[in-house]
Amino acid sequence: MKKIALHWQILIGMLLGLLFGYLMIQVSGGKEFVENWINPLGVIFINLLKLIAIPLILASLVKGISDLKDISKFRNIGLRTMVIFIMTTVIAITIGLFLVNIFKPGNGISNETIERLTSTYSNNTGLQAKIEEASLQKDSGPLQFLVDMVPDNIFTAMSNNKLMLQVIFFTVFLGISMLLIGEEKARPLKNLFDSLNDAVLKMVDLIMISAPVAVFALLAYVVVSSGDPDLLYALLKYSGVVVLGLILMIVFYCTVIFVTTRINPFWFLKKMSPAQLLAFSTSSSAAVLPVNMKIVEDEIGVDKEVSSFVLPVGATVNMDGTSLYQGVAAVFISQALGFHLELTDQLMIVLTALLASIGSAAVPGAGMVMLVIVLESIGFPANKLAIGLALIFAVDRPLDMCRTVINVTGDAMVSLIVAKSVDKIDYTKAKRM
Repeated sequence: MKKIALHWQILIGMLLGLLFGYLMIQVSGGKEFVENWINPLGVIFINLLKLIAIPLILASLVKGISDLKDISKFRNIGLRTMVIFIMTTVIAITIGLFLVNIFKPGNGISNETIERLTSTYSNNTGLQAKIEEASLQKDSGPLQFLVDMVPDNIFTAMSNNKLMLQVIFFTVFLGISMLLIGEEKARPLKNLFDSLNDAVLKMVDLIMISAPVAVFALLAYVVVSSGDPDLLYALLKYSGVVVLGLILMIVFYCTVIFVTTRINPFWFLKKMSPAQLLAFSTSSSAAVLPVNMKIVEDEIGVDKEVSSFVLPVGATVNMDGTSLYQGVAAVFISQALGFHLELTDQLMIVLTALLASIGSAAVPGAGMVMLVIVLESIGFPANKLAIGLALIFAVDRPLDMCRTVINVTGDAMVSLIVAKSVDKIDYTKAKRM
């Protein structure tokens, strides 16, 4: 009997999880059962993926840089990667602002709904924590992001997935140094990292065996913890604008892939589906990174020299879906609360969302912290900040799931474009049109 493909197994797990979660809502004690006995399976799966994220970055990035044997090649890859990341992020924010100004979802929210949302969520401890975290980031100096990028202790950096950018800095520094000392002297260390890379990739294979069960658990928990359905319905128009923008980003990615590489975009999306489904289930680019790297290299045909740099950096600094959400959410909140935005304010949203995405952690809920920074940059009243966040808090998790799919897909698209530009695509794997 033919084995069911992994992406179909994951999709079946997601659908069963949604159905099971809905049934548990109808049963007395069902929510507690899912929280205590089902959700831990999903949490363990996410922890396993996060566990190998840092070792994978270390091994694959060192291997990728040391295989180049020429610093000029690394410079070309790095420069092109950052330029494309910036361009796609600006395009994502612009799409979001265009849609939210066309549909004006905030104008349809009644005062009663605003009061109800505020009373339900404004005192939420998680929401208050995000406001405080964003305030700390805003009060830092203009070059603080550069300071934060350079670790003073690599072992401390490797112990926290939020410090992934520091790990990337150290790893790139190490890889370049290995190039400079020469192939002969670097060979023992290179062999170590090559072996570590192979071992970590095998760990990815073993972890993915449990993926269908894990996404079942994660989706069931999302359903039972989704809150008041009436409040979710009240925000349906806002959510629709965000989702429409995310769909347009997928269309943009597919167009760019076809025009630049002549690779079939539908084939690309099919190959990416396991990573996309995991991104939807986990809401974490960092957790999906090991799977994304394996798919991009083994299934799509991007050379490890490119993917080992582009994807880890992208998981940290390239968040197209989250940036698009920033633009929509900031204008939606302003519309709903009667805060008028000038053209200069919307340009400031583009700039601030771009800068905030660079330093944002690749973990669930980071988008809300970024949104606080964006709102404060346009002079949004501080006394209404909690009210504004409360308006969208009810649908933040499902939208977080959707925008993480775009973040992961965008990283893969950029790796493909960069690989094409330096002639590092294996066309025996890639399907061209």
